[in-house]
Amino acid sequence: MSAEATTGERASILLVDDMEDNLIALEAVLGSLNEPLVRARSGEEAMKALLRQRFAVVLLDIRMPGMDGFETAANIKRLDQTKDVPIIFLTGTDAEAGYAFRGYATGAADYLTKPFDPWVLRAKVTVFLDLHRKTRQLERLLARDQRQFDELADRLRKMETQLAAGTLQDVSELRCQIRQMEELLKEIHRKREA
Repeated sequence: MSAEATTGERASILLVDDMEDNLIALEAVLGSLNEPLVRARSGEEAMKALLRQRFAVVLLDIRMPGMDGFETAANIKRLDQTKDVPIIFLTGTDAEAGYAFRGYATGAADYLTKPFDPWVLRAKVTVFLDLHRKTRQLERLLARDQRQFDELADRLRKMETQLAAGTLQDVSELRCQIRQMEELLKEIHRKREA
């Protein structure tokens, strides 16, 4: 998979359905994406899985005993740790007319009725996998930039302390430290433009 190859990161997909046949069908459709597929047979199991690891997308059946899909989605969206995980609701064609509206109101990113077109489902999941990877990449870049800016700020504080204390021996030492910081800033700028 090209997106995986460029980032080297696998993106897990959470499959939530109380019916074994439905889970098998989802695995058959999504297996070709070569991403980890994690099963949950209830809303409670889904919440435990979401708290244990990070997921790129959740495929969530609406009709389940106990905590149904709507309640599960509301719980997912309520927690800071999971609120940004996209949810695709899956439900049977005999679903009530208001299910789609209720699903979107609960925070779903998409809604499909069963039986679904495997190509459509795979395409939708692929979009969320790509978004997940790009988000992770952006998080890593921002963290790297923050470390570099923190390093610059630390160097400036040290220089200020040395200047205030009069411990800088000469102007050439000050110029050398300024040049080092300028090089670090140029490196940050080059990386941002790349």
